Amino acid sequence: MGKLKHEAELVSEAIRVGELYARKRGVGAFEATDSAHDKITFLYRLLVHDKLIQPLARGQEKVPEMKHKLALWISRQLPEDHPLLKD
Repeated sequence: MGKLKHEAELVSEAIRVGELYARKRGVGAFEATDSAHDKITFLYRLLVHDKLIQPLARGQEKVPEMKHKLALWISRQLPEDHPLLKD
């Protein structure tokens, strides 16, 4: 698993977009007191449930791997000329 360029920023964008997705889907919203760990875990599980991303192998479901999956997911949703996708 290689780290993506701008991975931290991509994860932040994934959390922002994922929260909008969760609200539109009617499954909930984040509270100001929710930790980044909770948000990442919730979004990862929601996207796996909706079959928008492939699940990690059993035993590999750790926050760094979930972050990477979310970064990959959002990188595919952004337009090709988005600043976070440029080298």
